[in-house]
Amino acid sequence: MLEIRSVLDVGTATGLGMRQLKQAVPELFVCGVEPVSALIEKGIQQGAASTISFVRASGDALPFPDASFDAVCEFAVLHHAQNPSAVVKEMLRVARRAVFICDSNRFGQGSRVARLAKLALYKTRLWNPYTYLRTRGKGYTITEGDGLAYSYSVYDSFDLVARWADRVILVPSEAKGKANSWFHPLLNSAGVLMCAIKD
Repeated sequence: MLEIRSVLDVGTATGLGMRQLKQAVPELFVCGVEPVSALIEKGIQQGAASTISFVRASGDALPFPDASFDAVCEFAVLHHAQNPSAVVKEMLRVARRAVFICDSNRFGQGSRVARLAKLALYKTRLWNPYTYLRTRGKGYTITEGDGLAYSYSVYDSFDLVARWADRVILVPSEAKGKANSWFHPLLNSAGVLMCAIKD
């Protein structure tokens, strides 16, 4: 539908997701950017290099010219970045037709009261001071399941993405419990897929 012929995956790890995409659409040129050498090496050992190209680089400094890929995507990487806006700006810079961001949404996590309180703190510009206090000045948390993570929501990148795109489509990717409405993932989904498309 979008005539996508090339895809860049930012934070591709071992390239598993991009291998599956390449199998589904064999004519695609697929490239994965990953800053961790050990993950690239593991992907190569698993045979990913036969179907996708790996580039060792950071998402906030992509080594490609402007508009060099039809589509650029990331899957659950931005909440690990200290400066997700820098990564999103680079994704938008190298994308020609579409950007897909599938990541966490802090506003859809926790009880209804907690979700509303987080949104109120964010809207009153008190979220960053709250996070600073909550993390005792570190700005991040470390958990066994997710490792080092910063407080991030796909909605933090919405204005930046909306300025670039002609259309932005938001799809809930993970709902905790019964969602009040499928059409409003802001407070109902712990994860959101943002599809930004240039016509």
